[in-house]
Amino acid sequence: MKLSILMPVYNEEARLGEALKQALDVDYPCEIELVVVDDGSKDRTREILQSADDSRLRVILHERNQGKGAAIMTAVTAASGEYMVILDADLEYQPLDIPRLLEPVLDGRTTVVYGNRTFGSHSSFSYWYVMGNKAVTTAANVLYNCYLGDLETCFKLMPVELYRSLRVKSRGFGMEAEVTGKLLRNRYRPYEVPISYHARSREEGKKITWRDGVEALWILVRERVRRPSLSIPGPTA
Repeated sequence: MKLSILMPVYNEEARLGEALKQALDVDYPCEIELVVVDDGSKDRTREILQSADDSRLRVILHERNQGKGAAIMTAVTAASGEYMVILDADLEYQPLDIPRLLEPVLDGRTTVVYGNRTFGSHSSFSYWYVMGNKAVTTAANVLYNCYLGDLETCFKLMPVELYRSLRVKSRGFGMEAEVTGKLLRNRYRPYEVPISYHARSREEGKKITWRDGVEALWILVRERVRRPSLSIPGPTA
């Protein structure tokens, strides 16, 4: 199996070098590629990417900022692996957890895996950020009669073709809710694995706001009332 690690990047010059190193230094149980999409950065992000030298690294450039969802769309289109996982470049998530996400797939237990964050004093951006995340996740559980622990997690691992078939339209952070809503609507129940997490602050570049939470709730309701898409492969637990 080949895994495509998809990294959307926007103005991450302070962390990008370390993020690339961490992602490429992991001892993965399968072949990997790291597909990085620079989403119209205005700092030295592009210069750092141009200087990176690793045969597993693929770089794609957006001339203007289009949002995380749009960057992931571009990365998924270019991906050559059978499976994919999203990894932000902000160092909030640890690439060392990715092999743990792969385990239930390689063991044949599931095809969709989410990394479940455990929030604590050292790993939360703010009280309201955590409560907002829990509110969105609870809404999904009620609407779709399931039990997810962390809907907004960046670590979503699934077959590349499955993600493409979801036809995600959200160009910003709403893509997290849209992906999950479409999976649940089509009877996919993500397998959750505990992961480590360390949130950064607004001063360090945290971008998500309460408006993204409201948008996520709207997307979950919208997807719930739609019929399952026949273009998506059959459900897998």
